Amino acid sequence: MSFPLYIAKRYLRSKSSNNAINFITNIAIIGVILGAASLFIVLSGFAGLKDFTLQFSTEIDPDLKAETTVGKTFVLTKDIAEKLDNLEAVAEYSKIIEERIFITSNNKTTIARIKGVDGNFQNIVNIDSAMDTGNWVEQNTNEIVVGWGIANHLSLGVLDFTKAINIYVPKPGKGQITSTKDAFNTVRAANVGVFYINETLNDGYIYAPIDLARNLLNYKENQISSIEFKLSPNADETEAKQSIQAILGNNVIIKNRAQLNDALYKMLNTENLAVYLIFTLVLIIAFFNVIGSLIMMMLDKKKSLSTLFNIGATVKDIRKIFFYQGSLMSIIGGLIGLGVAFIITLLQQHFSLVMITPSLPYPVAIRVENFFIVFLTISVLGIIASKIASVRITKNMVKTV
Repeated sequence: MSFPLYIAKRYLRSKSSNNAINFITNIAIIGVILGAASLFIVLSGFAGLKDFTLQFSTEIDPDLKAETTVGKTFVLTKDIAEKLDNLEAVAEYSKIIEERIFITSNNKTTIARIKGVDGNFQNIVNIDSAMDTGNWVEQNTNEIVVGWGIANHLSLGVLDFTKAINIYVPKPGKGQITSTKDAFNTVRAANVGVFYINETLNDGYIYAPIDLARNLLNYKENQISSIEFKLSPNADETEAKQSIQAILGNNVIIKNRAQLNDALYKMLNTENLAVYLIFTLVLIIAFFNVIGSLIMMMLDKKKSLSTLFNIGATVKDIRKIFFYQGSLMSIIGGLIGLGVAFIITLLQQHFSLVMITPSLPYPVAIRVENFFIVFLTISVLGIIASKIASVRITKNMVKTV
C-alpha cells in the first residue's frame, strides 16, 4: 500500500478535534449518498415508465414488419409466400392492407386508418388483451372493430344494427367528379368490438377483415400493404430480417419493434437523458461540499502536514493524500447510496410504496446498466472534486505552521 493512500484511509476513518469539520465532512458524505441514491431511483423510475409506456404499443406490434418502399402496396406471389412458409425463423405471418378512410355514422364523420387483417393476425400479436368490449372480427364478413376514441366520437355501440356505419375511400383516377358514387368506394359495416390500446391508435384506427379492405380499395387478390411476422422462440432477429429481406427484395424494408416505434423510443430516451443531466447537475453542486470538506481538513491537519513534509514527504505526496481521501469518500458514498436506492426500488416493486392511482403503483425497473451509470458518474465527479481540492496544497502551506 502506498504511503499517501495509507494516510488518506487514516484521515477518512479518524475524527477531527474540531466538531465543525466533522459536521461538514458528514454533510458531504451524506450529500454523495443521497445524490447517488436519487440518481439511481430516478433512472429506475424512468426505466419503469418506459416499459409501462411501451407495453401498450408492443402488445399490437409484431416482431418484424415488411413495408414497401415504392408506392403503397406490393404483390405477394405464391412463390414468395411458399418461401416465407419454409423459413424456420418465422413462426407465423399475416398479410395486411392499410389505408386512410372516412367513417360515418349518426351524421358524424371522422378520418381514420383501416387495417385489413387476415385470420393469422391474432397469432401474430396479442390483440385480444386490447379488446375493451365486444369480440374480434370474423373473416369474410363486414364486421369491424374500432378504437375507443372513434367509438366515442361517432357514438358507436357494439352490434347496434340500428345505426348505419359507412366507410368511404376516394377512388383513384382523373377527371371531373359528378357524384359521390363517382368519388368514393364505400362499404357498410357492423361494429362488433371496441379496443383500447393508446390514444393514437384509439383515435385513429379500425380493424376489418382483409377481404373487406381489399374490396373497398379495389386491390387484387395478392396485393397487400405489408406483412407482419411472428418469429420462432429461438430465432435470431438479425438473421431473420436478412432472410426475409432476401426473399422479398430491395423494394421492401423490414422493421423491428424499436424501428416501428422510433419516435416513441427517441422521445423516451431524450427524456431519460434530460433527467440524467439535471440530476448530474445536482450532484455537481453536492460535490462542492466534498471540496469544502477537504479544504477544511487540510487547514485542520496543517501541523501534521508540515511534519510529514519535514520528514521527507513531497508536496505531490501530500496532494495525493487528499486526492485519495476525496476519491474514497465519493466512491464509498456512491456505493452506500446505490445500496440504499436498490433496497428502496425493490420495496417499491414488491410493496407498491408510491401509487399513481389507488390501483396503479408507480412502475420501476432495475437495470444493470443504471448501476454502472451511477457509479461511473459518482466516481468521475468525485475524482474531479478531489483533484480541485488537492491542488490547493502548496509548498508554502505545508512549510508554514
